[in-house]
Amino acid sequence: MKDELFTMMGEMPAMSPELLARMREEANRNLLRMKHFGEMVMNPKEPKVGPTPRQEIFRTNKSRLWRYESRRTIRTPLLFVPNLGISRPYIFDLMPKGSFVEHMTALGFDFYLVDWGVFGEEDNGLTVEDAVTKILPRLARKALESSGASEMSVLGYCMGAPLSASFVTTHPDFPLKNYIDMAGPIDFAHVGLFGKWLAPGVFDVDKYVDTLGTILAEMVKMGFKLLKPTMDVSTNLNLWWNLWNPDYVSGFNALNKWANEYLPFPGEFFRQWVRDFYQQNKLIKGELMMAGRRVDLREIRCPVLAVGAKEDNIAPPACVKPLIDVVSTRDKEYVELPGGHISLIAGRGASVHCWPKVASWLAARS
Repeated sequence: MKDELFTMMGEMPAMSPELLARMREEANRNLLRMKHFGEMVMNPKEPKVGPTPRQEIFRTNKSRLWRYESRRTIRTPLLFVPNLGISRPYIFDLMPKGSFVEHMTALGFDFYLVDWGVFGEEDNGLTVEDAVTKILPRLARKALESSGASEMSVLGYCMGAPLSASFVTTHPDFPLKNYIDMAGPIDFAHVGLFGKWLAPGVFDVDKYVDTLGTILAEMVKMGFKLLKPTMDVSTNLNLWWNLWNPDYVSGFNALNKWANEYLPFPGEFFRQWVRDFYQQNKLIKGELMMAGRRVDLREIRCPVLAVGAKEDNIAPPACVKPLIDVVSTRDKEYVELPGGHISLIAGRGASVHCWPKVASWLAARS
């Protein structure tokens, strides 16, 4: 009877060579996932960041100016102005083959990076106006002097865009060759959730600063985490899916280190930043004053490039693009590229979309 039953069953279909190969590959990946997971848990290693050689050119209080020297095949050097507070600037030189600084210096740009530094309670009196009219002018002059060039291009990223725009418009003596806004808010009426959370009727910035003094790094972290509450879950899922790949793991470790090193804000800087920019939108309205001078974006008369990121929820494209409508130059361009606020400037997508665009645009005008 048993023999009859077995003879009545059809033959099991044979697996195709392609399916067998995929199964073997997935099994091998699972072994690598467990191996790399074990290393991350049992023997974690501090990721190496900031690999590009650099030289400290100047220091004033907490702020530094770094020079990344190149073969200098591009005549005009570049001054890079990032955000003050929030995060550390090594994100722009995260790791080999994953570094905006490395990309630009390899193409022959001398690259100068403003490092605002880590401010403490003793710096609570520092304002946005101090950063724009005292710190940044000194760093910019030292960069120009170090380069030996007659002109300099300026690139502002994130908060660094409104800060650097305020600097170049109130210092007409600075020989500005080109200006780039990369994911930097200009019209704060379109800044998304941060704009809603910091609105005048919702957020009392004076009470906040008067009570706390320093805006602690933990509070900065909380604000950014609330923008995407499920980010940690999706990040960990992506990590597990790619945990077999050692290149992905090394990139994840470096980026994860940066993403968990938030920086505080000086109290008075935060007060002016929220009140003048987010709540009153003075920059785009032409009402912002710095050291007795009006910040007039129409004074930017050099070639201008504005770069927005399609998935940016910190500085959406709608708050970046208005710069192009205001500046007084015919040579101006707005581009909207794939990615979010961070992936626009750092990561695999940035090396494909953003870095080549910025470099080619600058090279043609430098």
